[in-house]
Formats: sequence, C-alpha cells, structure tokens
Amino acid sequence: MEISSFLLPKEQVAYITSSVSMHEALEQLEQHYYTAIPIIDEEGKYVGTLSEGDLLWKLKHTPELAFDNLHEVPVRAIQNHVHNESVPINAQMEDMLTLAADQNFVPVVDHEGVFLGIIRRKDIIEYYTRNITD
Repeated sequence: MEISSFLLPKEQVAYITSSVSMHEALEQLEQHYYTAIPIIDEEGKYVGTLSEGDLLWKLKHTPELAFDNLHEVPVRAIQNHVHNESVPINAQMEDMLTLAADQNFVPVVDHEGVFLGIIRRKDIIEYYTRNITD
C-alpha cells in the first residue's frame, strides 16, 4: 500500500508559515482545535511543527511577553520542543508507521522538501481497525 492513500493534502490542512506572528499561530491553533500545526517556509518547504507547549514555554521564558504583544514575536523565534519528522511521499509504509507511533501526524514532503500534506495517526488506526480480520 502507498502512503499517499493516507495523505490529507495541503489544501485541507491548516498550517502556518515561519513568518507569521505568535498571535497568528495561536489563532490558527484555536480556530482548528489543533494542539500542533505544521510550519512551512516561504518556499513551501516543511520546517517544523509548532505546538501549544512551544507557545507556553516561550511565554514562560520571556517575562516581557504578554498577550497584547504576541503579534511582535515571529514563529521562527520560538524554539520547537517537539520535532515531527517528515517522510517523503515515496517512503515505505513501515517508515511512516514508525513515525506515526510517536506523532499525532506525519508531515509528507516531495523530493525537494516541499510540504504536500499530512498523514494523521487517527486515519491509520481507523484503516487498520476496519481491516483487521481474525
């Protein structure tokens, strides 16, 4: 089975660019009920994942930061504590499953690192649950 059959394409996934502000990132997380969101650069390449925890750590370790000035902090200035590793679209199913065991979603990229979408752990579990036979 190809991992592309599990792909939720970029057009259907909320993501942010590394140039957006902390405020905008927080808004996206809230709007989509996400706990983490993919980050892409200006060229469309996957560069990491921003989590709620990353935002909380930034708030905790930046005393002058408050909700009124979150718009001044670009996402690229926030340290990512969790790294969701990506897989190429032509990766083996085993490679993707190994990552999905530890990540809520697996970012999928093309051969140049351009973000194509994600594979959600939830979709993998649902697929295998439907297809398990004794």
